[in-house]
Amino acid sequence: MLSDTTLREAFSHFPQGVVLVAAEIDGSPHGLVASTFTVGVSLDPPLVSLAVQHSSQTWPLLAGRPVLGVSLLGREQSGVARQLASTSRENRFSGIGREVDENGALTLQDAPASMATQIYGTTGAGDHDLVLLEVLSVHSIPGAQAMVFHRSAFKELSARDLPA
Repeated sequence: MLSDTTLREAFSHFPQGVVLVAAEIDGSPHGLVASTFTVGVSLDPPLVSLAVQHSSQTWPLLAGRPVLGVSLLGREQSGVARQLASTSRENRFSGIGREVDENGALTLQDAPASMATQIYGTTGAGDHDLVLLEVLSVHSIPGAQAMVFHRSAFKELSARDLPA
């Protein structure tokens, strides 16, 4: 039988981008940090995906919003990622530059890429829900470097290209 520990160790070999999915609700910022985000699910319509644990206390708040902000965290933002993922909800966004659009979608100011999205569809997937998000708008900073989650730690991408 496969244990959670065995699966997590094996899955940790696959580097994943780190995102903040967020919205402002009744004047307060709410968000969740996830490394279960996939881009390029579809180009027409433009779709990305996110897997959210059933135990998330933040996702039920976000799921009811008409528009969600998604911010890809950059290599300089590992401290921001830890702060946003903390259990202290009151201080998660303290001192972090953010922008909120007219629909309440919240994105980080210094993110290498950000987008406004809306829920396109949701399906159960074991102990998670797989959420398809339709991309409504996108912003990116040319040349900015992303952060990845690899081997259970935040890391930056290397500039060294390997031969194909």
